[in-house]
Amino acid sequence: MYQTFTFLHSTFRWLVLISIIYSIIISLRGYFSEKLFTKSDNLLRHSTATISHIQLILGITLYSQSPIVSYFWKNFDEAKQSTDLLFFGLIHIFLMLMSIVLITMGSAITKRKSNDKDKFKTMLIWYSLALLIIFIAIPWPFSPFANRPYFR
Repeated sequence: MYQTFTFLHSTFRWLVLISIIYSIIISLRGYFSEKLFTKSDNLLRHSTATISHIQLILGITLYSQSPIVSYFWKNFDEAKQSTDLLFFGLIHIFLMLMSIVLITMGSAITKRKSNDKDKFKTMLIWYSLALLIIFIAIPWPFSPFANRPYFR
C-alpha cells in the first residue's frame, strides 16, 4: 500500500505542477491583455485547486503510512539531525500544506472578485507564491535537502 501511494503521489505531482503553471500563464495573459475572465478560466482556477487538494489527500495518506516519518517521530531527537529525515518528517509537509492553503485562498478570493483584471491578478499572485513554495518543497533529484528521482 505504501509503495502504491508513493507512486501515485510522485506521479500526481506532475499534474499539480502542470495545472499551476498553466493557470499562471493564463493569468499573465489575461491580466496584461485585459481579457475577460471566462468560464474556462474559472474552470481552470477551480480544477487547479481540486487537483492540489487530491494531491494533499494522497500526501497525507502517504505521510501517515511512511516508515521514514514514523521513524522520525519515534526518534525525534536523533532524527532531526538528519536532513533527509527532517525534510520528510517536517519540512515537506509543512511547506506543502502552506502551498495548498495559498492555492485555496487564491482560488476563493479570485472567485469573489468582480473585476476580470483583478481576478487574473489575484490568481497570478496567489498561485505564483504557491508554486514557489512547491518548487522548494519537492524532493528534486538536485535538492540539497532530500532528493528523489523524477518518477518513482
